[in-house]
Amino acid sequence: MTVLSIILQVLLGVGFLMFGFMKFTSQMVEGFKHFGYPSWFRIFTGLVEILSAALVIAGIWNETFAAWGALLMVVTMIGAILTHIKMKDSIKGMMMPIILLVLSLVLLVINFGSLA
Repeated sequence: MTVLSIILQVLLGVGFLMFGFMKFTSQMVEGFKHFGYPSWFRIFTGLVEILSAALVIAGIWNETFAAWGALLMVVTMIGAILTHIKMKDSIKGMMMPIILLVLSLVLLVINFGSLA
């Protein structure tokens, strides 16, 4: 376990916990309606973000959890970026998912060997 991995796990874990719980707020209800997604998908996305956060935080003690959590984050951020592209958002509007995708990819690469 490297120091970089632990730092990324804490940052991504806390961030995705925040983003996951935000999916249950009224602001996100309107956001998902704007994107054309049903309410169940907002709840599903929030739960996936909370699960991935829990996995990367648990991954501090078990690298396999970190790898699986990072993989979930990568898939989630690809979906977020594709949604922004579908909505024809500017690159500026996509920066947060892009940054989170890159950080999640770095964490996945660091812990990839534990997936096998």
